[in-house]
Amino acid sequence: MSSTWFWVSVERDVVTVTGSDAKSYLHSQLSQDIASMEPGQVRTSLLLQPTGKVDSLLRVTCAASDRFVLDCDPGFGESTVARLSRFKIRVNADIELQRQSWRAIRTTSSVSDSSAIDQPFDVSGAIPAWRSEGTAYDIYSPALTLPATLRKGTQSELDESRVRAKWPVMGVDITSEMIPAETSVVELAVSFTKGCYPGQELVERMDSRGSMAPRRLCRVICVSGAKVGDEVVVDGEIVGVYTTVAGVIALALIKRGVEISDPFGEIPPL
Repeated sequence: MSSTWFWVSVERDVVTVTGSDAKSYLHSQLSQDIASMEPGQVRTSLLLQPTGKVDSLLRVTCAASDRFVLDCDPGFGESTVARLSRFKIRVNADIELQRQSWRAIRTTSSVSDSSAIDQPFDVSGAIPAWRSEGTAYDIYSPALTLPATLRKGTQSELDESRVRAKWPVMGVDITSEMIPAETSVVELAVSFTKGCYPGQELVERMDSRGSMAPRRLCRVICVSGAKVGDEVVVDGEIVGVYTTVAGVIALALIKRGVEISDPFGEIPPL
């Protein structure tokens, strides 16, 4: 494994849904197509309020035809369970919540650098993370030994890798007052060919009409000394707010109608 790879310990809230109705129930509640998932498959999904606002950003792993593992950012497991339980009437599915320590395996190179992602990845049990483009994996099992060439990284490296991937964190870049079109993950987390689910009406209406959200999560070059919560100013106008800052790059919520040049490909190496 290339020296560009590193690992960092992370906490995840893990919701396990088990039972004969687990697949059909999750399919009816999540924005992603769950019905077609086979054991071993992993997909990203949103869990929405009936109004269309975001309750949780989830990674769904099909462990078996009657067992699904949903992991999300720490602190959002309880609300995920509460939301899933809200409509669980006469459904054979048990829901269990745990807080687990995982190992996030990342690279300091971007997806455009094929030398990073072409390296053989031989850690058994690792599942794709973030945008599933070969630069991010997570592994839960504490019994698995990582390759000696895989160094331990830092939180700042993890943050910068996340900004490079334009990957949001619940409670940081996404709040429960936001709608899917603001999150930058609709293309990964929403199926537009599945059946109904709570919140679908808003998502489908905006997509069919080509509507833009009031603001959108963007990847930007930030000004020197920028901090989370600072305003993004372009040509003297306040156009947004920084949500994650990692060195010279950041994620920011930018208001509708403002053109921001995406720095991907111009970002200096870590």
